Amino acid sequence: MAIIESSDHPQRVRILGVPVDCVSMDEALSIMEGFVKEGSPHLVITADSSGIVQAQTDPELADLYEKGHLVTADSSGVVWAINRRRKCLQERVSGVEIVDRVCALSADRGYSIYFLGAAPGVAEQAAEQLRLKHPGCNIVGARHGFFPSDSDPVVAEEVSKFKPDFLFVALGIPRQERFIASTMDVIQAKVAIGVGGSFDVHSGKTKRAPKLFQRLRLEWLWRLLLNPTKIAKVKLLPRFMLMVLGEKR
Repeated sequence: MAIIESSDHPQRVRILGVPVDCVSMDEALSIMEGFVKEGSPHLVITADSSGIVQAQTDPELADLYEKGHLVTADSSGVVWAINRRRKCLQERVSGVEIVDRVCALSADRGYSIYFLGAAPGVAEQAAEQLRLKHPGCNIVGARHGFFPSDSDPVVAEEVSKFKPDFLFVALGIPRQERFIASTMDVIQAKVAIGVGGSFDVHSGKTKRAPKLFQRLRLEWLWRLLLNPTKIAKVKLLPRFMLMVLGEKR
């Protein structure tokens, strides 16, 4: 993958050295539709606070952020960090919303979609729920994410047979981004994007935070209340904020 030049994407800002594109949800979708028209593989990354913190000590992950053809702000922490720069007014462009919006576009325009990841049965259930929500949505296949990294080439060959326009990968950061980067030449999806726990939400396995929590940007707290094992990831948020506050604007 080649690193894209500044003329090929919207305004980018750097949060702790990690590039993030200043785009709205509608702009992100428009850019991804452009990627589909181009016909070549593209890596889209949804950047949250924990991923940016991990990138500080993971050179491979930091390099993947650099090579992303589009990097969106997928957490209230990242939105806050961008908006404090006052270079653009950023809104959250999350993986869970992208999945829903792309499925709606698929029902209208026929884009083919493949779901890869989560526990056995979850991707299939998410696909079924989204087909019901968006009649005509062209989800061509789904597969669980319980496979070791040394099986990536085999899984990639399996997925490539479906020739998806959009590949949603829910393996968690940074596993999902590494899978995409190492297999995109085989799968040849026009848009491949890591979407974390999105399938859990769309399948109904995990409840989305109530609107009040979303408005107050407390979805992280809701996820922690539902699943206390998320504490290790949540603990990265205050660390992220302190690092951003200590960074020169």
